[in-house]
This record gives sequence, C-alpha cells and structure tokens, in this order.
Amino acid sequence: MPQALAAHHLTQGWTFKQADDASEDAWLPVARVPTNVHLDLIDNGKIPDPFLGFNELQAEWVADKTWTYKVKLPEVGPPQDGTVTVLAFDGLDTFATVRLNGEVILESDNMFVPHRLDVTRQLKSGEDNLLEIDFASARLRAIEIREAHPEHTWVGFNGDMSRLAVRKAQYHWGWDWGPVLNTCGPWRSVRLETYQSRISDLRIDYTLDDSLKSVKGTIAAKVEGPSGEVVVFEVQSGDDLVFKETASVGDGVAKIEFHVNDPLLWYPHGYGDQPLYKVTATVSADGVNVHQSARRTGFRRGELVQQPDEIGKTFFFRVNGVDVFCGGSDWIPADSFTPRVSAETYRKWLELMVDGYQVMIRIWGGGIWEEDVFYDLCDELGILVWQDFMFGCGNYPAFPEILESIRNECHANVARLRHHPSIIIYAGNNEDYQVQESYGLTYDYEDKNPENWLETNFPARYIYEKLLPEVVDAESPHVAYHPGSPWGDGLKTSNNKVGDMHQWNVWHGTQEKYQIFDTLGGRFNSEFGMEAFPHIDTIKYYCTDASQLYPQSHMLDFHNKADGHERRIATYLVENFRTQTDLEAFIHLTQLSQAEALMFGYRGWRRQWGQKRHCGGALVWQLNDCWPVTSWSIVDYFLRKKPAYYAMRRVLAPVAVAVKRAHHDWSVVHARVPRTSDFEVWVASSQAAELTATVEVRFISIATGKEIKDKVVKKDMKIAANGTTDVTSGTIDNINEEPHVLAARIWVQDELVARDVDWPQPLKYLSFEERGVQVQRKGDTMVVTADKPTKGVVFEERTGVLMHDSAIDVVPGDEQVIQVRGLAADDAPLKWTYLGRS
Repeated sequence: MPQALAAHHLTQGWTFKQADDASEDAWLPVARVPTNVHLDLIDNGKIPDPFLGFNELQAEWVADKTWTYKVKLPEVGPPQDGTVTVLAFDGLDTFATVRLNGEVILESDNMFVPHRLDVTRQLKSGEDNLLEIDFASARLRAIEIREAHPEHTWVGFNGDMSRLAVRKAQYHWGWDWGPVLNTCGPWRSVRLETYQSRISDLRIDYTLDDSLKSVKGTIAAKVEGPSGEVVVFEVQSGDDLVFKETASVGDGVAKIEFHVNDPLLWYPHGYGDQPLYKVTATVSADGVNVHQSARRTGFRRGELVQQPDEIGKTFFFRVNGVDVFCGGSDWIPADSFTPRVSAETYRKWLELMVDGYQVMIRIWGGGIWEEDVFYDLCDELGILVWQDFMFGCGNYPAFPEILESIRNECHANVARLRHHPSIIIYAGNNEDYQVQESYGLTYDYEDKNPENWLETNFPARYIYEKLLPEVVDAESPHVAYHPGSPWGDGLKTSNNKVGDMHQWNVWHGTQEKYQIFDTLGGRFNSEFGMEAFPHIDTIKYYCTDASQLYPQSHMLDFHNKADGHERRIATYLVENFRTQTDLEAFIHLTQLSQAEALMFGYRGWRRQWGQKRHCGGALVWQLNDCWPVTSWSIVDYFLRKKPAYYAMRRVLAPVAVAVKRAHHDWSVVHARVPRTSDFEVWVASSQAAELTATVEVRFISIATGKEIKDKVVKKDMKIAANGTTDVTSGTIDNINEEPHVLAARIWVQDELVARDVDWPQPLKYLSFEERGVQVQRKGDTMVVTADKPTKGVVFEERTGVLMHDSAIDVVPGDEQVIQVRGLAADDAPLKWTYLGRS
C-alpha cells in the first residue's frame, strides 16, 4: 500500500556545546530550532544580551569558536520498498559539517543553499540515530579564503572585507547601523521526511493577453521517486474551482497547459485588489495520494518601463497597464538573530507599510533571502518587492568554487520565490558598482565578453551581468532584472538621467540642505535618508546606566554605528533648529529633522512623477532596524514609529496637497532674507480617475496667528488622475510681510482629505512661544488646536496604541482630529510636545 509523505520537524530535543569543550557539563539545552548560537548562549546565561549597553563587546568571542549541535532522530522504522528517508536542511549558517551516526554526510559553506540528503541506508532500525552538526567560525574561514586569494582586490564599504569570500548575510560582520554579531547554527527548518514519491518543485508560467482578459500558461510538477504515476492539478479562486486536470508523470515531470478567461488581476494596494489563486498539485500512486504541494499566486503583468525621453531614460513600474509611483522603503533583516522574528512580527511590519501608503519594499542585498512568510504577506497586502541578490558594498570574488555556490544559491532562491506576484524586480547587488568606481576598478561597459570580465580586478561583473540574468531568465522570466542598485546603462552610478540612484549627498557626501532633496534625485531614488534617534523608551531599554542618558554619552554613541554621526547630526540640527541638550528635547529635534528631510524629498519627487514620469519612485533608507539603535530607520526595532513615518504617510497619501516656497540658502548669504520668495501649490493623486476638488491656501502670521492677507480658494479644480496638478503660484514679499506660514488644504466631495504647511526656513530663526496648543481626548480621537502656527506636534509612541497621524503642523482655525486605537478610557493620556515647547 503506498504511503503518504511523513515529515518530522526537528524543533525540539537539541543540545549544543562549544566544540572544544570536553567537560561533562558542556552540552547545553537548545530551546528551539531554527536558532542562532547567540540565542542559545543567551538562554543558558553564557553571554549577556548583546543588545544592551556595551554587551555587544562581550559576545565577540562567540564568532571565533566552533559550535556543535546534536539531536536524536525519531524512529522511522525499517525502510520499505520504494520508500526513502531524507534529512532536509532549509538553511545551515554557514560552514557546516553534518554527521549521521558519526559519518560525515554533508559539508556546506553557503547559508542560503538548502540541502536534502537521502539517509535511507545510513539509518539504523531499532537503534538510536544521532545527528550532529559542527559549525566552524565563518569569520576565521573568511580570513583564510581571503588570504588564499591574494590575486583578488578585497575592497568595499562596511565590515571586514573578508566577508566577501563567504556566502553569508553580510551584515553579520557589522554595518553602519548594526552590531558585529557573527552567527552560526541551524537557522532554518530541519526535517526528517519519509516518502515514496514527492513533488519537489511546482512551477507556474503564464502570460496575459494584451487585453488582460485572458491568461494562459503551463503548470509543471517535478516528481521524485519512481512510484508517482499521475499528478492532479487544481486552480482555485477562493472556494471556486476554476481549473482541474490530470497529467501522467514522465521523466520525473508532470505538466499541463491551462487557460483562464476573465482572470482576477493582482494589483499593488491602492491601485486595485490582491486576488490570489491557489495552485495545487497532488501526486498519487496506485490511486493513493502520496504528496501534495501548493502555491498561492496572482496573475499580473509587471513591467519595468525604461524608455528614452527628453531627460534620458525613464525608470518606473507598470502593473496591468497602470503606472505606479513606488513610494516605499528599504528593508534590512528585522533582527540580528532572524530565527526569532515571528510571522506575527513580519505582519506588523508589512501592515505598517500599507497603513503608511507605501507601495514598494526593497530587500537589501546585505541581509538575507527573506522567509516565505514575508513574501506571502506582500502578496496578500499588495506590496511590490524589489529583491536584491545577496551582494552588498564590495568587490566580490568570482573564482570557480564561489561562482558554483552562488549559482546554486540563486537558482534555489529564485525558484522558491518565482510564484509571488509581489516580486516585480531583481537587482544584482547593492552599491557594488559604486565600490568599483570608488576604488578605480576596471569596468569597460563596451566590452561584452564575459570571460574578459573575469580577468579584470572587478570580476563580479560576471556575476551581475551574466550569471544572475541567466538565473532569472531560467527561473523567473516574467520578472525584470537590473544589474545593480544603483545602476544605469553602465554609466556612473550618480547619473540622474537613467537607471536608479542612491542619493546620499544629504547626510553623507556634500551634506546638502535637506530642503533641496527633491532637486538631487534621479529617475528612481532607491536609497536616501536622514538619521534620527529612536524614542526615549527604546533608548531607556538599551541604556543600562542611567548616568548615560544624555545626547552625547558613550553608551548612546555606541548604539549609533554610522561614521561621523556626531558631526552629521549636529550639522543638520545646528543649521535648522535651536539646539537643545535635554535628551528628550534633543530626540525630538533629530526626529523633526528626519521628518522634514524625507518630506521635502518625497513631496518633490512625487510631483516629478506627474511631470512625464521624471521620477518613478523613492525608497527611504530604511524602514526598520535589526537592534535598538540610532539610525536612518523611520520605525525602530520595537516597531515604534518615528515622526518621519507620519510625514511620509501624508505626502504619499492617495491625494496630497503641497505648498512650497522657493529655497533660499541662508547659510551662503550671511543669513540675509531675500526680498521676495516665489511659492507654488500643487496636488498629487494616485487615483485612477480625475477628481474635482477645492483647494485653499491661507497666509498666517507666525507671531500672531492672524491671516495677513486674503486666502486663495480654487473651487472645482480638476485633479489629474495618477499624476500631479498645478493649482496656483505667487510671490511672498519678505520686506513688507511679516514671517508667515502658507497653509494649504484640499477637499474632495466636501471631505477634507489633506493638508500641507510651508514654513520660512530655517526654523531656528522663528519664535514658537505661547502657541496656545490644546489636545483634547474625545472617545477614540484626539482633537488638536492651536492659537498660532505650531510645528511638529509629536505624540508619545506607546506600545499597543496606534495613531493615524503624528508630527503634525497645526494652524489656527483648522482643528485636526487624530484617530487613536488601543487607548482605554482609564489609560493615562498620551504625552505630546512640539517644536519650541518650553
């Protein structure tokens, strides 16, 4: 009688030890697998939590040891005819020697490559079977490999350059936002599987016709084991069966063609729905179902549109014929120890993006190929994924052994991910072409012979321009491939006319004023950012010495890994704000600086979207943190939103009004005020249809709160669909008019949908005394009013409490109502502050 596949997930019963510890009590319990050795050492009190204080330094020794894990395998019984037993390892981090009953069955050196080992003959029936895994030091092995290849130029940004020799998450060597915590261990699932036949791969290839009214394609199942005879394929939409067909297995493959009329199409959120089809393949033997495999997928046409125009070449995404402005974020691993990131935590992160009107997330190339649940959630929530391959900030070697490892890694992962409709682009690396430029490595774009590239001091070009595009073409041909980020037609990576760019001349580089962020962008701004401190509760969590709770303390500086962060934060604060030394006031200023910087960038780039798609999108560096730290994140490690999150949310809203006076660089004209300043008002809309709106602009004295001249009201304005609409413009008389804000609002169908307030810059020259701010709680809302224009009303971020807005500007005569969830009637009111509050 055929038997169905049985899987034992080996999560419990493990122990581990330092490999060279021969003492009787060396073996220690492991709470769970998947795991990292640091988690197990913390659980057993062998190292302190490296996220607290200076404890990172107390954990450095862990990376230089070999660690052994072992577990007794469950009894699977004597092998039956045609039955195989396999040990499956979804991820071993990184240099792993696997032994079964003392015999070496695997040597692995790539944490991203899954392994399946047939152990049918090695298992002893009726006896204990012992699985042991030795994890050697990746740090020390990396140094050995680097020293063995003196012919290679080992250069790059961040961490020890020996990291380039090892196929392991590069941020484990430390980054300018993360600690040096070099992990090892069984970091993904370990299973013992017994089966006669199984589906090893399920692939859906399809095309949509030009009308988007019909989809056709093939579904193919690879079948392992000789007993599998037929495969039944089913396609379901919700509870409805839309397709069913049976195919025989031949040469290990069963394949059918399918056709669906009037398919439900998948869109990014805000542009349509996210219907998902469930594709199931069931293999049977002698009429018994022995294994089933399923994928959730969505039908969509995704395009990267790169067409010549009057500037250079466009770079934007089109889904099902709809142009999509990709406002969003860059993503790093959510923890230094990724096995403890739960599905619930992933959901919180990604729902936070949707709530913030963010359409795209870029999975950065120095982290990990993310967990399946991450992509499942992006499919479900309608978040487009820009997926980097795992190369970051370095000149990677390309000797034969590592090329083979990279090829295996990338085939395995692209095949794993290819059914996800959310994945819209693969990019070859993060900033490796910038490394090539910075170190003068050879790159002749006109030389199209890949074998020549291997002979240069920039051999990784072979990976990015030959190996990886071949992988994508073979495994996921419906997804665009881009050689790197940033990259554009082999031109300099700072080119703003083609490709994508990383704009770091605010914060890094020339440290430009953030007020001109929008003038510094390119066709697609895939990285830019501004640092800000996390909230006080996060700082108090890691700051274990209360005497260190001041802005420039040793412990707080230790939790900021960015080079020169002291002078960079200071520069932007001194240029824009009246300095504060109290910690909470200082935190508020850094957060306002970040919020203002990102607002100026996103607001202007979204306007350029409406100007013939001059800017296709902007992804802030970065959404998240991997530990409690001061960084460029807009939400900290504990999911506490910084004010910048809300500032982005407002400018990325489906309809957003914008008002902006011309920039005047006060610091190069000895703080002279210009006689006049031009201003502009416009509206950005991502809506599919034209809207009719009323737009208002008021001119309000900062000193008195009175309107200094008549407001401008534009009624029955036609707001362009999926673009921007200029509303009005004018001139401010800075000699005869007192300093004032320009306060804009927009109504659609009598509903107030957006605001914007433009302030004279820099804010440090303005007085914010006696603003008359009032915050009243009314049920599940907070009502905010002010007698005079008020900048940056920021509310406390309390765990379990969600607000739909914060970091708001408030002007007289415009009551703002903020929705609040999770605040019980008898809870203490949320604390709040604003710029200049005494």
